[in-house]
This record gives sequence, structure tokens and C-alpha cells, in this order.
Amino acid sequence: MIDWLNSPALVAFGVPTSWAEVLGFLTGLVNVGLLVRRHILNWPLGILNVLLLMVVFWSVGLYADATLQIVYVILGCYGWWAWLYGGQNRSALEVRSTTRPEWIGLIVAGVLLTAGLWLFLDRLTGSTVPLADGLTTALSLLATYGQTRKLVESWWIWIAADLIYIPLYAYKDLWLTAILYVAFLLLCVLGLRSWRVALRARPGAVLA
Repeated sequence: MIDWLNSPALVAFGVPTSWAEVLGFLTGLVNVGLLVRRHILNWPLGILNVLLLMVVFWSVGLYADATLQIVYVILGCYGWWAWLYGGQNRSALEVRSTTRPEWIGLIVAGVLLTAGLWLFLDRLTGSTVPLADGLTTALSLLATYGQTRKLVESWWIWIAADLIYIPLYAYKDLWLTAILYVAFLLLCVLGLRSWRVALRARPGAVLA
């Protein structure tokens, strides 16, 4: 199965593109589209998507991004549960703004994650882009955690990550994935707008 996923499906921009990257492209688009609409099925489809991307990233030496996909599976299972039962009295979770203590925690965690991953990748792996790999990994983890809690501002973190991912994947000749992340960037803008509208519609909600 892994051999088939790594085999060429088509040629994009003069570079062979694997089945894993093609399927990751398609499932990724649908997944983020469902996330924008706050549809619960984004979580199981997202789990399938990250398993496909794990194969893609490992094959080109983006080891932190590949390992990150395992964490995504765990966060995907948690997000699936939290959206259904993570609200008050085990009710469905509602969209809300990030609190100041949460922002402080996210910033501290982001700095520590980035520094730790950068050192690890630079000294113990063959990564050719340790800082970019570590930073995007940290941002992606923070954004995904925020979306498991339906934090509106998690979309801003994803936007920051995508702006780094796009040139990173182009540098690695993952052109289809780079194009996917351009689409992700546009969907993130739509997601931010959609979730802000949903937050405004909540009685007594405060928009940061």
C-alpha cells in the first residue's frame, strides 16, 4: 500500500506527483471546506488526510511535518469528541474568542515548541529546513488545538502557518501541495469570516 501511495500518479510542473499527494490534495480541500462550515465530518476526513500527508512528508525529508501528522490524528479524535460533547454539561461546543490566559499559553507553547523542534531537527535529523519545519509544525499544532476548542482566532494562526508552508513546499518541489496550501489560505480567510459571524450570532458573545 505504501509503495502504491508513493508511486507517481501524474506529473505536475515537471515533477512526478505521488498518489498520496493527489489524494491528500483532494481530502484536504474537502476537509477544510467542512471545517469552515463547522461540520463535524471534518474530523474523520481530516484524520484520513493527515495519514496521507504523513506519507508525502516523510518521503521528502520533512520529518517534523511527518511526525506532526501522528499528533494530528490524536487531536482529530479529541476534536471530534469535543465538538460533540465539549460544551457545558457535555453539550455541543460553541464558537468563542480566545481568552488572554489562553493567548499567553499559546505564545509560550509556540516559542518553546519552535525552539525545541529547531534544535532537534538541526542536530539529530537530515532536515534541510529545520527552522521552517519546526516553526510550521509549532504553528500547526497551536492552530489545530484552537480549532478543537472552536476558537475563532485559530484561523489567524493557520493563516500565518500557510504563508510559510506555501514557499516551503514549493522549495521541496511539492507543487501540488503548495497549490493546496494556497487554497487553504483562501479557505482560512473564509473560515475566519464564517466563525466571526457565528460568534456574533451568539447571545452575549464577545468578539476579540
